[in-house]
Amino acid sequence: MKLFIDFPHDLYSNDPLYVPELFIAQRDLLTPGKHPFHEHSQIQLFLAFRDKKVVGRIAAINNRNHNAFNGTNDGFFGFFECIPDVTVSNALFNTAAEWLKKQGLSTIIGPVNFSTNETCGLLVEGFDSSPVVMMPYNRPYYIELIKAAEMKENVTLIAWQVTADAVEDKPLRMMQMLENRLAQRNIVVRKINLKKFDEEVVKIREIYNKAWDKNLGFVPMTDNEFAYLAKDLKMILDPDFCIVAEKDGKAIGFALCIPDLNQVLIKIRKGRLLPTGIFKLLLGKSKIKGVRVLALGVLEPFRKLGVEAVFYGQIIRDCRKKGINVAEASWILEHNDLMNSAIQAVNGVPYKRYRIYEKAI
Repeated sequence: MKLFIDFPHDLYSNDPLYVPELFIAQRDLLTPGKHPFHEHSQIQLFLAFRDKKVVGRIAAINNRNHNAFNGTNDGFFGFFECIPDVTVSNALFNTAAEWLKKQGLSTIIGPVNFSTNETCGLLVEGFDSSPVVMMPYNRPYYIELIKAAEMKENVTLIAWQVTADAVEDKPLRMMQMLENRLAQRNIVVRKINLKKFDEEVVKIREIYNKAWDKNLGFVPMTDNEFAYLAKDLKMILDPDFCIVAEKDGKAIGFALCIPDLNQVLIKIRKGRLLPTGIFKLLLGKSKIKGVRVLALGVLEPFRKLGVEAVFYGQIIRDCRKKGINVAEASWILEHNDLMNSAIQAVNGVPYKRYRIYEKAI
């Protein structure tokens, strides 16, 4: 497990854009009994060695909840890292595919680090900057490794960047008008109440599992999975950036931004909090000047009423107050015209693209 988690640190040791994952977080994610994904599904980790040295890694993933929800027979690969050698990458892909076939699955899809609820996608555009928090990173040659495995495109995901300099005042001017219009429909947009965090988590989970149910490849999170994620996020959560929309007291939408912790993690060697990493993390949190719009969803009957625009308006307003100069909205499906046009309207720029691939096995 240690070799599996640490391999990327050696692979990217000379890459100034690489951000190490926290070791304890990766270990818990991959360990049955630690992360609730393993309660319903199964993974198998593989390492490739050459002359007793690790040269690649991959996880084969049987996500049973995904197949039950979508009526599919898909297998997945994730946590893929490899030296620039097609022989090694093909061995990894073939080994993962064979394991998936033995599970009775008929396709291999990825990279997906368990599901679309976690990090997923291969970076195919935007190699000139570091990834933001909870987004993947890889070198350009990975595209050729995927092509050599004869995988075809499944879907493309976009990461949008919005900078303080580019944002106009129009979203803020519209926000007040839209809030008044929503109030006439008994719709209120408010900040999360951390004193009632557990109750808020239940409301947000219900929206999350309904608002995304038509997205390609989506699978609802179990109660335990959502609680696990919420517990992690609570440690870095700014209540100003977790916003809920309610109609007659019932939640109908939410938006969640989190600080770009990668601005600190990039300085923590091999993702180890001890002996000095914990101090870098604690001291660096207050200096973060970027956020990621991690999730923004509205239940279908309440879309196009202006709720989304109010979310964006409040996020822009509070970013200005806190001196935050850049935000990433990610990821968004390439064909999600409603969301993409909304971000374009606030002068967002599509600055990174990620791709998920598939192949019959």
